[in-house]
Amino acid sequence: MLALVLRLLPHVILRPRTAWALLVVAWRFRRTRWWARFPFLPLPARDYVRWRMYTAYGDHDAVPPVEDLIRYAHWAVRIG
Repeated sequence: MLALVLRLLPHVILRPRTAWALLVVAWRFRRTRWWARFPFLPLPARDYVRWRMYTAYGDHDAVPPVEDLIRYAHWAVRIG
């Protein structure tokens, strides 16, 4: 996932709207009661992410292309 974040950085730096869309989506994906579990960060549940990757790409361990993430983030923000 670190490699994915590094590939997203140029898009985020050059396009503030993309940064905002990615932040909104990241917040929506956070684990329920994230503040009650170590590491106390609003991260998504691992099982949920694996399921999402399987339903989208047919592989639990898939890493989505940057373009797919950006397109999804803008779509999700647009529909509310």
